[in-house]
Amino acid sequence: MKLLLGLMWLLHWLPLPLLGRIGKFVGNVLFVVMSPRRHITLTNLRLCMPELTEAERVQIARQHFQAYSRSILERSILWWAPEARLKRLIRLEPHGVIPVAAMTEKPTILLCPHFVCLDVAGAAIAMEASASSMYVAQKSPAFDKVLRDGRARFKPVKLFTRQDGIKPILRALRDKLPYFMLPDMDFGEKDAEFVPFFGIEAATLTATARIAATTGAQVMPVIATFLPDYQGYGVKFYPVWDNYPGDDMVAATRRMNAFIEERVREAPAEYFWTHKRFKTRPNGEPSLYDKK
Repeated sequence: MKLLLGLMWLLHWLPLPLLGRIGKFVGNVLFVVMSPRRHITLTNLRLCMPELTEAERVQIARQHFQAYSRSILERSILWWAPEARLKRLIRLEPHGVIPVAAMTEKPTILLCPHFVCLDVAGAAIAMEASASSMYVAQKSPAFDKVLRDGRARFKPVKLFTRQDGIKPILRALRDKLPYFMLPDMDFGEKDAEFVPFFGIEAATLTATARIAATTGAQVMPVIATFLPDYQGYGVKFYPVWDNYPGDDMVAATRRMNAFIEERVREAPAEYFWTHKRFKTRPNGEPSLYDKK
């Protein structure tokens, strides 16, 4: 692992166009050799985008592997490149600045769905303000340390695991520390409701709505994507949601999924399709990922 991390450190010296093309090449190779993940990706795309031809879905799937591989290699830039270089590579929308005042004047949930560049959004904010987030502890202590240090190298960042429970998150929000919320993965039926995602009933965590209701937090979506031609990254902050969550947590969760779906359609190759988003099925329905 230390050898791999050393290689990643070396990669951050490369110009982004070269590093991006290396990542794209690796993605092409992985698309061929990682047949189980290719199957999951294409299954998701068939479920979510039936209006496309199979050739169009295969093209998006291949582009997703390219984008995902790029995001892994380019994480070296996020972890080790000088702050000045990062700021040159990140284009902030809509006003060219991080809305620090808006996200720290009251408890704020930064809704950050699983696009491959989501770590770019974290880095962009960390250069200007402290924040908190959930993360998955890594099996390798060396990689875990690099991951944590990389996310907290500009401003203090509080990282929680699922084992920490909800209380640290609530404390962070009450201290007006913005909390990155990544609510669009299938963690089973616990604390989830089945609500539509691309017309498919998907087990979706209601935590965003429940935490917002408990703490009075506002929800401000933020999406990070690649800029064309290896120019860098776009990080877009969306307006705070009005009247969220309201009294109906299921309706609020449905609203969240609809928003994410709209953003996915804008950059379909950059959403995290290799995850079994529809793994948990209601009422004992059969798996959607079994090969026929």
